[in-house]
Amino acid sequence: MANLELYELDGCPYCAKVVDKLDELDLDYESHSVPSSHAQRDEVEAVSGQTGVPVLVDEENGVEGMPESDDILEYLEETYGESAA
Repeated sequence: MANLELYELDGCPYCAKVVDKLDELDLDYESHSVPSSHAQRDEVEAVSGQTGVPVLVDEENGVEGMPESDDILEYLEETYGESAA
């Protein structure tokens, strides 16, 4: 099973899109809730080099901190979707 981590913020519509895709693909992941203030998102910045969310980590596939929800959705579909099987 995938060893995924998602940095997300409650109420973030971009994060919700990624969570919906993770659920659709039935993938287990560890959720990291981040502070609403960008200035307090040191952990996200350390992982991805920026403070926006969502950020996906997939160590098994060498993804150390992928930002941008659309990129994450495409990655998840290509890596874990039906076409990847």
